[in-house]
Amino acid sequence: MFDISPFKLVALIVLAVIIFGPDKLPKLVADAMGIIRKIREFSDSAKEDIRKELGPEFKDFEFEDLNPKTFVRKQLATHGEEFGLNDLQELKNGFTKDAAAATAAVKSVRDDPLAKVADDSSAPAEGRVDMDKPRSPSAVAERPAYDIDAT
Repeated sequence: MFDISPFKLVALIVLAVIIFGPDKLPKLVADAMGIIRKIREFSDSAKEDIRKELGPEFKDFEFEDLNPKTFVRKQLATHGEEFGLNDLQELKNGFTKDAAAATAAVKSVRDDPLAKVADDSSAPAEGRVDMDKPRSPSAVAERPAYDIDAT
């Protein structure tokens, strides 16, 4: 949950001793622990109340299932064959291949902005500029108007 290195932890302790002093620090730590304990008790009692109100048909309900990632992973693992997925690895590999292809396309455009992005059709689509066709000198010298609202 927290990513605190040992150096940062020592620095926080030294800073707390300097700010609050060694006399008040133990009382502040005890008060903070009491507040954390009360928050945990409150959340646990709220979870139990929700489980009790849901009834016996939801006895296996877990609040972690409300996280979308956990919910989708659990549903695909349980009902994956209904969707044509035998394994979550197939889905992950498909996304990885698509991401790799998109990254390669972006790199090729970044390396050479005038390069034509690979496309299955040889004819340019409507509204696209064919990079292989030479442009007129007036079109090259003419710059489009700068639209400040578009940025």
